[in-house]
Amino acid sequence: MRVFVVFLIFVVLMRLLEIYCWILLISCIFVNLYAFGILDGRNQLVWKIGVFLERLTEPVLAPVRQILPSMGGMDFSPMVVLLGIRYVLEPVLRSMFMAAIANGG
Repeated sequence: MRVFVVFLIFVVLMRLLEIYCWILLISCIFVNLYAFGILDGRNQLVWKIGVFLERLTEPVLAPVRQILPSMGGMDFSPMVVLLGIRYVLEPVLRSMFMAAIANGG
């Protein structure tokens, strides 16, 4: 039973990371569409979507932006966060899951 709970927690965490990666990608696309004038910021729906995406992504992106040097208007913080999730956080979660399974849950 404990193995099942550990597996369930692992699957939920991995799915949440996957969903957050998609939110980051959608936010990047949204910001670029807004910056190039394709989306109208005066439209209430566009504004609400922008605020929603900003509230989801800024708590993670803001500290990364403070660490990264200025790149002349280019924001590489979403890429750093995505790479961190993919190549740091996911392997750590996998190894923790494997260790929990090896120890009997």
